[in-house]
Amino acid sequence: MKRRKFLKNASLSGIGLAIGNSLTNCAETSASKGVSDPLEEASLPLVIATWDVKNATAKAWDILQNGGTALDAVEQGCRVEEANEKGQSVGKGGLPDRDGNVTLDACIMNQNGDCGSVVFLRNITHAVSVARKVMEDTPHVMLAGTGAEKFAIQKGFKKENLLTEASKKSWETWKIKSEYSPIINIENHDTIGMLAIDKAGNLSGACTTSGLAYKLNGRVGDSPIIGSGLFVDNEIGAAVATGLGEEVVKTVGSFLVVELMRQGKTPQEACEIAIQRIVNKPNSNYKNFQVGYIAINKKGLTGSFSIHQWFSMTKFQKGVNETIQSNYFNKDA
Repeated sequence: MKRRKFLKNASLSGIGLAIGNSLTNCAETSASKGVSDPLEEASLPLVIATWDVKNATAKAWDILQNGGTALDAVEQGCRVEEANEKGQSVGKGGLPDRDGNVTLDACIMNQNGDCGSVVFLRNITHAVSVARKVMEDTPHVMLAGTGAEKFAIQKGFKKENLLTEASKKSWETWKIKSEYSPIINIENHDTIGMLAIDKAGNLSGACTTSGLAYKLNGRVGDSPIIGSGLFVDNEIGAAVATGLGEEVVKTVGSFLVVELMRQGKTPQEACEIAIQRIVNKPNSNYKNFQVGYIAINKKGLTGSFSIHQWFSMTKFQKGVNETIQSNYFNKDA
């Protein structure tokens, strides 16, 4: 199923499992297909990403196999999707805000805890690479809007129109009804998040998106926010989020997943508990939105979990590049 259909189908789901389900019951789903056996340490290197993005993980794997760093791998892997105009959710060709502007958010984080981010970036395809430049070439963590664009051009990035004819046509169709509710338009959330461990055992991660389609001009989600959309702790593990960013921000989701792993949870258990944290919030409207997490720990064990069906994780390990459907919370749909 295409990534943008994931949240649309989630909105049609029925009410999920009882909110009162214990975390113990939640953790019992850890034997889902594709989840690493916590008793068996995985071989390195390893790369995982949100969604069916085998071309992206293949690029990252290539770099890792040739002795490259996890940081180089996640940047180059994400750039594959940023250049994919047909994706309509990342980089060039991304669906615009309600005013017709394609605006990009991205962040990157290395094994030392260094990080860089750009928000509301226009006219530059490879937001993830600009984020890396922010991390490496400035004393800052985040640049926004025209400042981020000016910085990118100064660093040699090419300025170009990111609104393709296909995305423009989709936007013009949307304008006929112009339904502005971000909950109704849940099919338009998306990111690519990627995590990698290199041969030296170091972790890095990256996250890039064009955000919620037809959003209010200036809206920023979780993807470029360190701790929400992405978090890396080289001693413990890393996590990345996708879905309705406003809900991920409320629980600082990726940081939460990593902290749960610090407490001894497997990546799978940590993802499941983080989803429980969202659906258990008072008056949660979780049946009308989607959130998914992927995670990896220092040993190379992986996990993924979402609120509703259709979320997937692509994993490249031991020479096998596969997309794995994630287990999910709402089994009563």
